[in-house]
Amino acid sequence: MRNTAYIRWAIVILTLFTAYVHGILLNQQMGHIDPLFTLNALGYLALLVALIAQWPKGRLALVHYAFIAFTAVTILAWVILNLLRGNADALGYATKAAELLLIIFLYLHLKRPQVQSAL
Repeated sequence: MRNTAYIRWAIVILTLFTAYVHGILLNQQMGHIDPLFTLNALGYLALLVALIAQWPKGRLALVHYAFIAFTAVTILAWVILNLLRGNADALGYATKAAELLLIIFLYLHLKRPQVQSAL
């Protein structure tokens, strides 16, 4: 059996980084609290808690798919709202790179034998 602790830690770190950027850093840069950024950060944190707590029981694969979809929608929204309008900056690119890595690690975590047997 291979050790997947690094995958779990990567998911935690990447999620916390992304939630921090959306929930705190971007709100500070704008000088006010933006509801969409705040909700995005809370969504990341809620999905991380669901993944760690393995809640709902017996639906761990569903949590992975929801987490991957949420992250993909966040990336797509950034592409539409920033990249296509020419408003992209280094923080945006760094956050999207972290989110792409998050999707990869979530997929690797999903493909563990324990998750597959629960399907």
